[in-house]
Amino acid sequence: MKHIVRSALAVTALAAGAAQAADIDSIQLLSQQEYRALSEDLGAALSYKPLTPAEPLGITGFDIGVAVTATELKNKAVFDRATSGGNLPSYLPVPTIRALKGLPFGIDVGLMASAIPGTNIRLFGGELRYAILSGNVALPAVAIRGSFSKMTGVNQIDFDTKGIDLSVSKGFLNFTPYGGVGMVWVSSTPNGVPGLSKESFSLNKVFLGVNANFLLMNFAFEADRTGENNTVGIKAGIRF
Repeated sequence: MKHIVRSALAVTALAAGAAQAADIDSIQLLSQQEYRALSEDLGAALSYKPLTPAEPLGITGFDIGVAVTATELKNKAVFDRATSGGNLPSYLPVPTIRALKGLPFGIDVGLMASAIPGTNIRLFGGELRYAILSGNVALPAVAIRGSFSKMTGVNQIDFDTKGIDLSVSKGFLNFTPYGGVGMVWVSSTPNGVPGLSKESFSLNKVFLGVNANFLLMNFAFEADRTGENNTVGIKAGIRF
């Protein structure tokens, strides 16, 4: 718990600290084992993060906001070796712009985009979520989500993730705790580096969070563990 609290307090500072980071452009210096380690950290950091409860928005609903997540780098030395002229922080911050739209029949669709300051990492992704139970005063909401993310900007790596998770949430006044479990599939292909080959693997995922809504203003706080990496995230925006 102390680890999560310290990480959450550092999220804002990390977003600024990323400006000291560097482009990923030296993966030719890595061994295959190191490339796998780099790909695992990227998979945890760049895979889609929910940052929203399971209950559907409804056909007139929107959830629009900005967020930043910070993922602990388990292989920081490898990350540093894969970059030129910089020193990444212990946590990789990923700021995102996010939009979620409610559709009929308990379906929500969402998109997100990111550019990590000080690096050549660009990212976009999305989700399609179906509420198995919409939730009410007595019952929680239960939803299944499919998600994807795609890294661009890094010429040496063709990288994407696909995910599926099951989440549950229950509202109490202005607060809605939520959580879920799932799986992330990572595809990481080196481009133009003869000594390295493609890595494809899966990572277990578990997450817990709370959404707070005050009139139109909305805030979400989330802790995530994907594979061996811990992530914390904060989102602010409007939800109706």
